Amino acid sequence: MNKIKIHLVKSPIGYDKSQKATVVALGFKKHKRIVEHDDNLVIRGMINKISHLVKVEEK
Repeated sequence: MNKIKIHLVKSPIGYDKSQKATVVALGFKKHKRIVEHDDNLVIRGMINKISHLVKVEEK
């Protein structure tokens, strides 16, 4: 299965509570971090919800 790297480039402070929860659910603990996930529809939906906060790099 393909992997994707997700970079948190903007802090979720000041955004909706559900967007903050999505950031945490993706595995981000601090600002300016990178996590790696399998490329599937669930992860893509989460990325779509917080697309203004993250940058995605496909491997």
